[in-house]
Amino acid sequence: MERRWVGCDGYEVVGIVRAGRQVLRVRRHGWTIADCTSVAEVAGHVDLADLCEVIEFPARRRTEGVGGARTSSHHR
Repeated sequence: MERRWVGCDGYEVVGIVRAGRQVLRVRRHGWTIADCTSVAEVAGHVDLADLCEVIEFPARRRTEGVGGARTSSHHR
């Protein structure tokens, strides 16, 4: 699973492998800004305190016997 961090103003940081070496790619609005070899290099492009890790949860399976959502307890 890919790890990804997002920040203010459209910044995104993802870990990738480039030329056989792991780097942290900094993107802004989808455009690559830099491939950094250290967190210190990333900090030169974006404030680390503004970054938040995006965690994608696996889809939850529907359990048997669960009814559909209703709009009100008065409707049956």
